[in-house]
Amino acid sequence: MEKLANVVFLCLSIFCKFCNANQEMYLHRLFKSRISHNFPVSDYWEKLHERRVSSPVYAAPQDGLMQADKIDKLPGQPDSVDFDQYAGYVTVDPQAGRALFYYFVESPANSSTKPLVLWLNGGPGCSSFGYGAMEELGPFRVNSDGRTLFRDNYAWNNVANVIFLESPAGVGFSYSNTSSDYYNESDTSTANDSYIFLVNWLERFPQYKTRDFYITGESYAGHYVPQLAYTILLNNKNPNQTVINLKGISIGNAYIEDWTISPGYYDYFWSHALNSDETHKGVFTFCDFVNVTVSDKCHDFIHKAYNELGVIDTFNIYAPRCQNPVLKNESTGSINFFDPCSDTYVERYLNTAEVQRALHVKPTNWTFCSPYEFTDMPITVLPIIENLMASGLKIWLYSGDLDANVPVTATRYAINRLKLQIKNIWRAWYLNDEVGGYVVEYKGLTFVTVRGAGHAVPSYQPQRALTMISSFLQGTPLPFY
Repeated sequence: MEKLANVVFLCLSIFCKFCNANQEMYLHRLFKSRISHNFPVSDYWEKLHERRVSSPVYAAPQDGLMQADKIDKLPGQPDSVDFDQYAGYVTVDPQAGRALFYYFVESPANSSTKPLVLWLNGGPGCSSFGYGAMEELGPFRVNSDGRTLFRDNYAWNNVANVIFLESPAGVGFSYSNTSSDYYNESDTSTANDSYIFLVNWLERFPQYKTRDFYITGESYAGHYVPQLAYTILLNNKNPNQTVINLKGISIGNAYIEDWTISPGYYDYFWSHALNSDETHKGVFTFCDFVNVTVSDKCHDFIHKAYNELGVIDTFNIYAPRCQNPVLKNESTGSINFFDPCSDTYVERYLNTAEVQRALHVKPTNWTFCSPYEFTDMPITVLPIIENLMASGLKIWLYSGDLDANVPVTATRYAINRLKLQIKNIWRAWYLNDEVGGYVVEYKGLTFVTVRGAGHAVPSYQPQRALTMISSFLQGTPLPFY
């Protein structure tokens, strides 16, 4: 495992020479910590199977807290907002003083009949509120002035009621009064805290207790999402525990396993004309990604592969980079164009005292990501995904096809290792008479690509992303031509 971690770490450390997005940097830090700790895989699986509890988890009285969390109005929001929104803290460990922040938006129409969706960003350590809600699939995005918002007409709350959770503690507005918590976060503790959050949140919003529930996310949520789903299924078997009506999971550009991520990088680089023939051949000649041996020649060709990329945004290889990250007094932004400097606008907005008061949070120096040294990350989550498939959950993996950070090739290679039977062959799906992407349905799992999207699919292709998630939630095929 240590050799494998070194291969992936070498790739990511060179990759981050070209990073301009925090989530990439935090994947890099993850693998650095992983080399240092060399967590035994057997210990991880032992912890995984211990997640079922013999008695109900911590649940606090929630009377009156739903109304207390209701947002009257976000500063700078557009007029005629036609849905309810809530924000606040849910305590997951009263002894440690650990509480997770959530932002919840109901659907503008027929919210009582629509499913409940949880969204998780990755990192590990990056904000589902700052990225997911404010730059991807939430109802608003931040204008370039850092003070006002504009509406996302393709927000996912058009088809579902959506929770954005900042997890683990220390991410965004989430916090702990026990400082050691920030140094002991892990895949296991993140899944457990997220589960306790859900149990308490459902007490706060009891009208959603029996609602169909789905978990979605992207990037390192390729670990978060299946692990939380597995934790829910284990605890649903406990007669003394809240039963969560989990129906499925959907993960975008998911970090699934180490075995296939590295060859996925180099095949993607070469197939998208980012590497020379000679470099591609050298990588696969001298780097053994099966037995995981690293020679000096392998190191040399990996360095060459990343140097050949030039300075590009690896979240979207064809998108412009943010050249001038400053606030501007300009007109309202457009949902049809993703501003590469959006991080600057969002960070300014969420650090405004008036905004923090509206969100019912403690005064916080909010940042997109916080550093964590996860020590119990498994090499692969494919066995968990197989378990979820066997339980009958609906499982979709999707990829923006312009992402070089967790590329579509790596996801396809990981799926291929499952050796699944094909139910419906590869085909194009359409939106507005244009190819929206491609889809193949296996027995137990569906894989979808979103054409023209980067790592954060809804940022770059919001309408196609909404079409995709609508099909997933409604159980309908993606549209044919």
